[in-house]
Amino acid sequence: MSVASEYLQVSRESADELVRRHAPLVRRIAYHLMGRLPASVDVGDLIQAGMIGLLEASRHFALDRGASFETYAGIRIRGAMLDELRRTDWTPRSVHRKAREVAEVIRQIETETGAEADDAEVIRRLGISAEEYHQVLADAACVRLLSLTASDDSEESGVLDVADESGLSPHENIERDGMRDALAEAIGALPEREQLVMSLYYEQELNLKEIGAVLGVSESRVCQIHGQAVIRLRSRLTGWRG
Repeated sequence: MSVASEYLQVSRESADELVRRHAPLVRRIAYHLMGRLPASVDVGDLIQAGMIGLLEASRHFALDRGASFETYAGIRIRGAMLDELRRTDWTPRSVHRKAREVAEVIRQIETETGAEADDAEVIRRLGISAEEYHQVLADAACVRLLSLTASDDSEESGVLDVADESGLSPHENIERDGMRDALAEAIGALPEREQLVMSLYYEQELNLKEIGAVLGVSESRVCQIHGQAVIRLRSRLTGWRG
């Protein structure tokens, strides 16, 4: 169906009818996100937020967006779910603090040596056990959502968030492009395995279990690798965080 034909069909349907017809899309997106989240997150809360996003999409869909209703609605649904997750931030402040400490130590080591920070040296400087360090990495990966450049106590979205950019000012667009360039450069400088995990997670949208199957490692090990990448990127993107 062409965009024009779909627009005519959408215009004939009430918002309630559109919501009923696309409700399965909300569940698909919610359960896909749940593959990235800790068990403490209630999928029902995500579905409820997504339904509100779908309702908003049904009221605001327009032909001049040049996209199908399902594509447009998917963006609004996912955005509503991420907004709900940020609003109800389940992350203990201690997790933010420990991730910040690790990122700062990694930044110091890499500034001093000009090379990637070695885990053993990070652990030594932090004065913690390897088990504690790996737990920090797992927490950083599994309880933070796409917020590499947002400040730890802020509700502002990070550069990886799904967002509708149509309302950004020219200055905000330039700043966002700059952040993306810096992020792309930082990701390109990650160790090969960390790059692969980031690609599978954010680009291919595999969950941690699926990535573990690809790499031949446990889900908890994927969490650690992902956490290491997130913290390393945070240490290298300090200038972009509020």
